Amino acid sequence: MFKIHTLAAATALICDALVRGAPTHDARCPRQSADCWVRRSSVLPPPPRYPNGGFYTGLPAGALLETNNTLDHPTGPEYQLVVGEGTYVLRDDMHLATPPPHPSDAPQPNNNPLAINTGPPTAGTKLSTAVIAPRRPFSQSLFRMTTGQSGRSPIPPSIQEEAQSPKSDTGSIVNGFGSASYYAHMPTFGDNNDALRPAPAKNSKKDQRAKPKNNIVKSNSSYVSRVIPHEALQKRLSDRSPDGLMVFANCNRALMWLDLTSDVKTENMTKILFTKAHVLCHDVNEATKSTAHLDVILGFNTSDIIWYEPISQKYARLNKNGVINPSPISTILWLPHKENYFIAAHMDGTLVVYDKEKEDAEFVPEELNSVENGFENDSPSTKFHIKKSVQSKNQKTNPIAAYQMSNMKINNMAFSPDGQLLAVVCDDGCLTIFDYINERVLDVYRSYYGGMLCVTWSPDGRYVLTGGQDDLVSIWSLVDQALVARCVGHDSWVTDVKFDPWRCDERNYRFGSVGEDCRLLLWDFSVGMLGRPKAMSVRPRTSVSSHFAMNRKESHGRLRSNSNRTQSQADGVDGESTRPQGVHPVDPMRSTAVLPPVMSKVVDTHPLTWLGFEERCIITASKDGRVREWDRPKDSDDRQQSAAGAGDM
Repeated sequence: MFKIHTLAAATALICDALVRGAPTHDARCPRQSADCWVRRSSVLPPPPRYPNGGFYTGLPAGALLETNNTLDHPTGPEYQLVVGEGTYVLRDDMHLATPPPHPSDAPQPNNNPLAINTGPPTAGTKLSTAVIAPRRPFSQSLFRMTTGQSGRSPIPPSIQEEAQSPKSDTGSIVNGFGSASYYAHMPTFGDNNDALRPAPAKNSKKDQRAKPKNNIVKSNSSYVSRVIPHEALQKRLSDRSPDGLMVFANCNRALMWLDLTSDVKTENMTKILFTKAHVLCHDVNEATKSTAHLDVILGFNTSDIIWYEPISQKYARLNKNGVINPSPISTILWLPHKENYFIAAHMDGTLVVYDKEKEDAEFVPEELNSVENGFENDSPSTKFHIKKSVQSKNQKTNPIAAYQMSNMKINNMAFSPDGQLLAVVCDDGCLTIFDYINERVLDVYRSYYGGMLCVTWSPDGRYVLTGGQDDLVSIWSLVDQALVARCVGHDSWVTDVKFDPWRCDERNYRFGSVGEDCRLLLWDFSVGMLGRPKAMSVRPRTSVSSHFAMNRKESHGRLRSNSNRTQSQADGVDGESTRPQGVHPVDPMRSTAVLPPVMSKVVDTHPLTWLGFEERCIITASKDGRVREWDRPKDSDDRQQSAAGAGDM
């Protein structure tokens, strides 16, 4: 043993012991370790310790209990949205029960003692809606005036004549854009690959569709923690109206199936609790829904995918343990007018197309089929690679196709109304217009700054809206291939943006946006205020986006316009644009039109994550699981009903 002669020597000894990981307490030291932290400020204190198996949530001990959904009906001016057409009133304020962490879930490592987020990533509450009864196509509402007090002119005679004449396949509302016959003649994904042709159906009945094989209620999988179906589920399904609104909502590791038109809407039709996985996204297949069948697809932060059929309570698990792609899934969508195919946006920048009925196999990119679409002002974030083409003959297992869209996270994607194009937005600040049927990138637009977080299409396919980290909503015209306006009104990131198809016509558009500033904003714009050419003739009723895709030419891996067209066509007479494609530069603020909102209001105390427009209401959802329904103005509803009745005559 050696002697410590001075206080400084004792202090230095303890500090050296701390750095080497030796015990920090020495009875011979007249001071505690506070002096050591002064002398060695680079050494951080140990992370905080929590009870075994517990999480820090800011709640007192014993508060991690599962609760039921709650429903309130607040009243007052602060729960009203005043717009030109009338006042939207908050009808229902439902708070979804946030599930506690699973008991077996080990505490997450906390390397930073100042961090408070110790759990797995979540996406906030988002909804997928389903109405079994056939809805009127949005294309009909585009040519229907719903706001008599706004000074709009009556329906043009040419549209009235076309609506009354069922003889024209391309000019009538019944058979035109938005109708089943229109989509039946449009090309779809994988049409030219014989390996993807479906086998002859054994049963032609519509209600006998393919279902998953495993019963989720009786599942012994460690991935599913608990399933709580309603004790009278079948009775509730048989008694409900087919035109009622059902929703699927995610809240951390729970998925809830709710009937928003029921008198007991707080009671879950079914609630699924997963062990450690959090649901980040989900979607309902519009092509297969019926009173006896619903196809729901779920994407998780663990990269797993679950195909769930809630009526029969069957499920199947795809991309198990990330066998095809190990990164989390940010967005998942069914392919338009396809029963089996869906596309998942993984957070590594990859789009993967799956078949719900195929088995998974370890995925090795088919490099021989890889194609890179380059542009004159190339950058790493705008590279596009085909990892597996839909034309590949190797289609016995998933994936059907795979594409590298970006080197950064894909945040959202949306299909055009005619199902021909896919808009993709990423953390790199790019909006990519992707012709997924022909597997080529058509255009890339850039944000003012920061990443893009959400995207949607106008009901007629003319415009694309994006919102993101620049606190702006941007309006992109596909006809003009340009940014036509920036919408200024949010104080934080824009998390979702949607058009209101029940308040759009051939020249005027209504859309809404929500953000992390807890605000709901409503916006109006018209063709004239954006400086666009006059609206196209209504006679060719096909979608703008289909023309946009079919008139692109590809030469030696680069996207170019068709230079053989006349100048009048190039100027957009037919609603088509043939300007050279590529990565479009960022438009400066001073040269871009600025659009203010027609309504802006804080509608929640937590950041908003989802926005939806229904025929009777506007729905918002927040990060803490609060779902609010805002009834439309009464007089506006009456006018919509009378206009719909006149259109059906």
